[in-house]
Amino acid sequence: MDFHITEEQEHLRQRCRELAADFATRSAEHDREGSHPSENYEILRQEGFCALNVPKRLGGAGHGLLGHTLAFEELAQGCPSTALSFNMHLSITGPLMESDQVTEETKQMVADMVVRDRKLIAGNFSEASSTALIGERPLATRARRVKGGYSLTGRKMFASMLQAADYCAVLTYPDEATNPSAALFVFVPRDAAGRSVAADWDTLGMRATRSDSLTLEECWVAESAAVYRTDDFREMRRDYASWFWASYTPVYLGVGIAAYNALLNVVKDRQPQGYAQPLAYHPDVRRQVAKMSVELEAARLMTYHSAWLSDTEGPTPKTLAALFRAKYMVGEVVGNVTRTALTLGGAHTIFRGGRLEQLFRDGALGALQPPPSDFCLYNVGLYELGLDAMDIVPPLKPL
Repeated sequence: MDFHITEEQEHLRQRCRELAADFATRSAEHDREGSHPSENYEILRQEGFCALNVPKRLGGAGHGLLGHTLAFEELAQGCPSTALSFNMHLSITGPLMESDQVTEETKQMVADMVVRDRKLIAGNFSEASSTALIGERPLATRARRVKGGYSLTGRKMFASMLQAADYCAVLTYPDEATNPSAALFVFVPRDAAGRSVAADWDTLGMRATRSDSLTLEECWVAESAAVYRTDDFREMRRDYASWFWASYTPVYLGVGIAAYNALLNVVKDRQPQGYAQPLAYHPDVRRQVAKMSVELEAARLMTYHSAWLSDTEGPTPKTLAALFRAKYMVGEVVGNVTRTALTLGGAHTIFRGGRLEQLFRDGALGALQPPPSDFCLYNVGLYELGLDAMDIVPPLKPL
């Protein structure tokens, strides 16, 4: 492992640490109400985060996955939902900026949108019939060519910050396509006719992401709204797994670190009546704190290393295996750490609105956040054994 944190990356990390301290003051309220942390999004807009991974030649900050990782590890410690949902924007702009299949004209258009106008883009791939456990996403949402653009029809799910963003990047299936893996990526404006939102996001954790469902009924968008088309979306999803999937890994790493730090404060401050020392002196507490420290440090180094590989080597099998390893590790560790922190904190920490209670619920989603843990292991096994996924029997019998 041969990488170092640059001065520019360290400056970004420190600024995100300051922002996270502010976000933390509102995190419990947004979690309790399941409300958009719009003021946090506005701060991130003004700070230039919409253009974090846009190349400098197009006016952006030009950060790769490692810089992004350092930033979102910190932001998530303040408000996990803010970090998770805002990252949706960056998981869209990253692939569009890096892909050689996207025209320079489209890249400039998107750059103008997020650099100059500071527009916020949500993303919407998932549908009611899809599952991240398999990874394949057959699309039911259709895009039909009409005069001047496209007519979109379908229902999408899990669109974070849907009602707060200016656009939603929707993955659709072109009506005239013949390959089942074909896809059309379309930017749907918030006020587009035929677009409606079902406010159905009432979940265990990450409540303030407001990942509601989107319904499109003959929703018209202009020709220019189509920013990417392919006959096989699997290639782009593989080549830019760094942004589509791995950019969420540091968010959950931050959740685990936040729970760990919150627990340290609890056990150092809480002194049971009749005893001369706080809970930190209890041997079981010390042992569990040590285990959490080891797990988090291992997860952090794996995440940093995979991001560095992505920046320096691109989507090689070595890089992709590292990205899946890191996500698996973080997903498992954040579940262990948040559960242990809540247990050690005791009954006093389980009340709604408490820091550890919220982080426990947010952390519970880590292992199932795409790519989920079992899908990560499936792919690591393929890379380690040098197997081609096309030669493997599908996990479920196809129609």
